[in-house]
Amino acid sequence: MKAQRAAVPRPPRVRARTTSIAAFVVLAALIPTTASASGTQEIEVALPYVCTLPSGQLPTTVRISAEFPERADAGETFSPSGVTTTVELPAEAAADLTERGAAQVRAATRLEVGVAQNEATAKATWRGGAEPVALPGSGPLTLVSKGDVPSVAGRGDGDLTFTAGTLAIDLALDPADPAGTDPAGTDPAAPRSAATGPDSGSGSGPDSLTVGCTLAEDAPDQGLLATVRVGADGSPSPGGSPSRPDGASRGPDREAQGHGREERQGDRSPEVLETAPGAAPDRDDVPPCRYDEQHPPTDVSLNAYVTGYANVNKMKGAAYLPPSCLLIEQGIPVDGPPDPEHIIFDTVSWANFHYQGRKETPPFPSTFLSFDFAPVKATMVLKQTGPIRIDSRIKLRLSDFTTVTDTYVRAPLVAHVTDLEVNGTPLDVGPDCRTETSLTSVDPDPANHPGDHLVLYGRGEQLIGQEATGYLLLSGGMLSGETSIPAFTGCGTADGEDLDRLLTASVSGPGNHIKQVQGQTCAIAAPVFPTPETPGQCTEDLQPYEIPVAER
Repeated sequence: MKAQRAAVPRPPRVRARTTSIAAFVVLAALIPTTASASGTQEIEVALPYVCTLPSGQLPTTVRISAEFPERADAGETFSPSGVTTTVELPAEAAADLTERGAAQVRAATRLEVGVAQNEATAKATWRGGAEPVALPGSGPLTLVSKGDVPSVAGRGDGDLTFTAGTLAIDLALDPADPAGTDPAGTDPAAPRSAATGPDSGSGSGPDSLTVGCTLAEDAPDQGLLATVRVGADGSPSPGGSPSRPDGASRGPDREAQGHGREERQGDRSPEVLETAPGAAPDRDDVPPCRYDEQHPPTDVSLNAYVTGYANVNKMKGAAYLPPSCLLIEQGIPVDGPPDPEHIIFDTVSWANFHYQGRKETPPFPSTFLSFDFAPVKATMVLKQTGPIRIDSRIKLRLSDFTTVTDTYVRAPLVAHVTDLEVNGTPLDVGPDCRTETSLTSVDPDPANHPGDHLVLYGRGEQLIGQEATGYLLLSGGMLSGETSIPAFTGCGTADGEDLDRLLTASVSGPGNHIKQVQGQTCAIAAPVFPTPETPGQCTEDLQPYEIPVAER
């Protein structure tokens, strides 16, 4: 993902008609996710690792589970699904973190996976996120992270193997004393001037620690996770490199041009795609995203589209949020807490959904089959009850000038169900069918951020001289979190059916994973338009040029 450098201390300018059926159709399109296809292999592997913590190197067990296809065609792109990485750190690790003043941790994992076919190899990074876990008083610390992974395609016939490699665990450390965190600085509900920016205390989040882990020498099968047959029988093709998954033809064999084996291997290496294949919606199919007379821009105004999926645990499915417009006022970076190894900046930005002048998403209708036979159409809207707060902490490491940016998005959002049809028959949910409160998450800094709100987290990284990866406010990227769906209220009419209890029993509850993608922002004061040499960030009428694609 291309991005501007993050560690700049000033804002950059770039870039039936029965209630039983109704209970199963709230929150729009519910897409089954638990069915396993006949050609699917489920793997669960326990591997020994050695992790380096402040107290030294400690033996650790890492369990990896996922679903792979049993076979694929040459050039066919697929993604392992249901990827879960469970890290069982020994008791000494928990003691290390407790000594640093932490009471709980929030983990993000980065597992390097080797992908090989015949003699050609490639690498992929499997990223996952975990919800906060309280540090145990004694015994091991178990961290369970989940996430989607890059897609892969074999370039020819032959077994495609996946092997676990090094593992990095990014730990956000929540202090035992909430009063010891940075002050909130500003009241999110209070009006403020974009020119003056937030106070110096951003409350952007806790301290952090990255734990590096290497595969133990005695790991079974050297860390082999899965083997996928590619081609009719999995045997290697007689010769020549197949075409790329996008259909583009490759040039003549490099061997004939006198290049070495290493370059020829790269030409045959499995294709690893950082995002799952998908097509962005046409611009005519997304709502406008521009400032207007009622919402005039400032010199720090940005706009961007966001999209994604939210799981509904009780339904074993996911709700799709189509591209929605977000208007953002970027904050001014201020000095963060002192750190002998880093230069730290904190930034508080503010945002609002923007749809027809209202702070809400567009309605998202969808039609699907409930119980595999009843066609159901449901429509939902997410409405803000307050401004969306975006806290970013940028850490520039002095030893090598690597920057890491941790971002927390706090959004108070109430889910409204507006329309419902079952088998073509409207089911009256009334004018105010909604969740009682905002979708809620466990906040890493509850003392400074009380109240009900959704929390999403993203991390961006940049090595000097290389492009940034992960999430940055300016360039966008992936944000994830977990939320509880509150009880429903106001569903039904006085002379009709009361649907509150039924919807609450069938939908409401904790542990619903959310995965959101933000696109590249458009900086209104200094727009970047597309040229033959550079990608665009803004359209001619100052809308976001990029329309992101939701990923599962």
